Amino acid sequence: MTQKRAIVIGAGIVGLATTRKLAMAGYQVDVLERGQIAQGASVRNFGMVWPIGQPTGQMYDRAMISRSIWKEMAEMAGIWYGEVGSLHMAYRQEELAVIEEFTDRNPQYELLSAGGVKSEAVVKKGLLGVLSSDEELIVDPRQAIAAFPAVLEEQYDVTFHWQHVATEVSYPWVKAGNKTFEADLIYVCSGADFEYLYPEQYAAADITKSKLQMMRLVSQPNQWKIGPALCGGLTMVHYESFKQTPSHQALHDYYQQNHPAYLKWGLNVMVSQNGAGELTIGDSHEYGLDFDPFNKAFVDEMILDYLRTFADFKDWTIDSHWHGVYPKMTSGATELILTPEEGVTIINGLGGAGMTLSFGLLEEMLSDI
Repeated sequence: MTQKRAIVIGAGIVGLATTRKLAMAGYQVDVLERGQIAQGASVRNFGMVWPIGQPTGQMYDRAMISRSIWKEMAEMAGIWYGEVGSLHMAYRQEELAVIEEFTDRNPQYELLSAGGVKSEAVVKKGLLGVLSSDEELIVDPRQAIAAFPAVLEEQYDVTFHWQHVATEVSYPWVKAGNKTFEADLIYVCSGADFEYLYPEQYAAADITKSKLQMMRLVSQPNQWKIGPALCGGLTMVHYESFKQTPSHQALHDYYQQNHPAYLKWGLNVMVSQNGAGELTIGDSHEYGLDFDPFNKAFVDEMILDYLRTFADFKDWTIDSHWHGVYPKMTSGATELILTPEEGVTIINGLGGAGMTLSFGLLEEMLSDI
């Protein structure tokens, strides 16, 4: 019996999750990636696997499945990961009300007093309460996205074709430069580069892009650790899970009335620490289909100023600045799945939750393949 073949276009987190599931189902998979390594949004993020941000039900379950697969893949790759959890700090009554309602509805989380917080990085002055979770998992995305292809090649029948730009898909063929690949199934996981294959499909879809600005601080001295990932009240404004609380609107209104620039630039200020002790901080959100290539210094300053209201570090030296761009659905959908022709599937539009949801989504999509 001839082994079935599949082609995956894109080696970001969605492409890797797709490749993993196809390979586990017995497919011989060819992955086409335009660069020498994936360099898109999959490596330009916090490295957070973030179940607490997902609404109860299918999305939360999907995130927890992803979390377990992340652990499995990281262990196979021999790379660092941290089951550190997260802390969301409240310094205003509007923030505390959201946390109280959230923990009442989700008993797996805990409401701590200021005295119950162990992290030395948390600003204690004026702290009213803290939402504590042990679910969130941190990886270094640059390390993980670079390491996983080797795992898939070693463990399964997968071949990665680096510096192969897919320029045309016509089932069962994919053209990349002067080479043509053939397969039984084709998956297009092109992320923010979605204009180049099936542009008419995307033109008709409710999809846009988000540009985010981020920074990384140097490794903290003497192996000092912040412990859990840290977040302020803006994170509770940003994530869908918190929008289910009755007090969420009052919290949003407070920031709209008192700090409108934070909402205008889509600030969601968080910090994670990787295995080397470096701190990844951010981020902002601009929406549209085309962006200028330049970071805005005042946006970085807003992020840093807000971060200082709830976190303090041993060394605030900035090692690097960058921005990333990811696709996002404008309809509120959590992903875009299209079948432009028989045998071809487009997977895109996971927004800022690709690290959290991709593995779980592909478990669902390809459960019966």
